[in-house]
Amino acid sequence: MALIETPWIGRRAVITQVAATAAVVLVPSAPGIAQQGRIATPRQTEGPYYPVAWSGDVDNDLVVVRGEAAKAIGQIAYVDGKVLDLSGNPIAGANVEIWQCDARGVYRHPRDESPTRRRDAGFQGHGRTKTDNTGRYSFRTIRPATYPGRTPHIHFKVERPGAARLVTQLYVFGEPQNERDGVLNAIRDPRQRDSVIARFDPADGREPGALAATFDIVVA
Repeated sequence: MALIETPWIGRRAVITQVAATAAVVLVPSAPGIAQQGRIATPRQTEGPYYPVAWSGDVDNDLVVVRGEAAKAIGQIAYVDGKVLDLSGNPIAGANVEIWQCDARGVYRHPRDESPTRRRDAGFQGHGRTKTDNTGRYSFRTIRPATYPGRTPHIHFKVERPGAARLVTQLYVFGEPQNERDGVLNAIRDPRQRDSVIARFDPADGREPGALAATFDIVVA
């Protein structure tokens, strides 16, 4: 993380800022997030729409569905990160799943679809990948959309051999609805709450008009 100096910053302020920057051990996904020591990613509800089937096209690109001519409605977003333990060691070979509603606010789930709630057939809705030798994972999806009664979010599930699975959710920094979301604000520790909020920044270098977010997951 680069330190940006301005003419009015004195030596003491610079030293203080350097020390604070060095203490960041989780993803600095939004301004002011600087954890003093690595903390576990908080567990959250799986929700009512965990995918009922993982057959067919369930790769890490949710924007294109095999057999569908059109790609997903919505703004493309890349979500990348690492799965780490509390000591900061990368966890290779972990299964990482995500699922989210489409740009219309409909999950790919039989209980959320109806004649009046038609899902986007071009959006895969859920995906799965494995972390590489450095603990890294990556998804190509859409920016989380609003779902009735919830702020935009993406569900995550992480599983690894010999350990309990972790289910959590990722939120968008700056979303006004974050302040009113009961699931997000049920996380009482502000450091843990901040750790699941990521900035979705422009990423035209990866794909025109796309966004990108970094979300490291720390498993206990």
